[in-house]
Amino acid sequence: MAGHPFPVPAPADLAEAFRWSEHRTVAKTGLVSLHGNRYQVDPVLAGRRVELVFDPFDLTFLRVRSEGHDAGTALPFQISRHSHPKARPEVPAETPKPTTGIDYLGLIDTQHSAELADKVNYSALGWATAPPVVDLSE
Repeated sequence: MAGHPFPVPAPADLAEAFRWSEHRTVAKTGLVSLHGNRYQVDPVLAGRRVELVFDPFDLTFLRVRSEGHDAGTALPFQISRHSHPKARPEVPAETPKPTTGIDYLGLIDTQHSAELADKVNYSALGWATAPPVVDLSE
C-alpha cells in the first residue's frame, strides 16, 4: 500500500484497453466484413490489410488502422438505389383518369337490400289452425 494514491486511468484509455481487434483485407469495392456485417472504409485502402478496432457490444462504430496509423472509421454499409445526378425523375406510365362520381358500391348495396326485402318471411306465415298432419303409415 506504499506509494498510494494509485493513478486512475482516463475513461478513454480504459475503453481503448478493452476494445477488440480483428485484421481484414479491404475488398476492391472498399468494403470489409466483420461478424456478418459489411462496413465501408476509405476506398484508398482497397486491397490492403487493415486492423479493425471495435467495442464488441457496439458494432456501429469501428476504428480502422493501416500499418499502425489511424485510417478513419468504418461505417455500416447501406445499400441504396443509384441514380445519376442528371437523370430526370420517372413519370407515371399513364395519367390517372378522372372519376365519374358514381358510387357503384352504394348502388349494389341498395339493389341487394331491395332484393332481401322482397323475399318470403317464413316466420310471419302463421297457421290459422293447427298444421296439417300427414299420415305416413299408408
